Amino acid sequence: MARPVTRERMFDFLRDVPLFGDLDEQELADLATQFEVAEFAPSAWVFREGDAGDAWYVVFDGEVEVVKELGGDLRVVAVLGPRAAFGEMAILDGSRRSASVRSTSNTVALKFPRSGFARLLTAGNLGAYKLVHQMALLLVSRQRRTTHRLAELMGMVSEGDVRDGLLPLLDQSSVAE
Repeated sequence: MARPVTRERMFDFLRDVPLFGDLDEQELADLATQFEVAEFAPSAWVFREGDAGDAWYVVFDGEVEVVKELGGDLRVVAVLGPRAAFGEMAILDGSRRSASVRSTSNTVALKFPRSGFARLLTAGNLGAYKLVHQMALLLVSRQRRTTHRLAELMGMVSEGDVRDGLLPLLDQSSVAE
């Protein structure tokens, strides 16, 4: 893999990650103490669907793909590169993973264990709360894209069973708007 991730490189990197954009230097420093550096070879699983939601990640270098198992087939639903975060739903609610993530190249990610994040929140750390706000904005953005895409698919589908199956998803998604 490339050069080691020093504290200075990590700080420079995190300053450029939109999720951390609202944090001042001290807040960033508080959060950075919780990160672990995780390295993955090509095709290595970061986590699998159904695994415990014990951490979230930011891609430092390389690329990962988000994979969902559908009807026995694996489907790539997103490809994420440097500065992209993933696994944040689990950090918020502790649920099991809803999809799998694997590296597509030599990848370095910053891993933020849920336990460390919970300690910061319990201590009333303002940086951790700012990060929760940014995660909420990211999740809202994803939800809006999903709702828009579901509405588009509804317009393309004319078969009753498929359309009837999509309607509850669209209704549920719209309620979240």
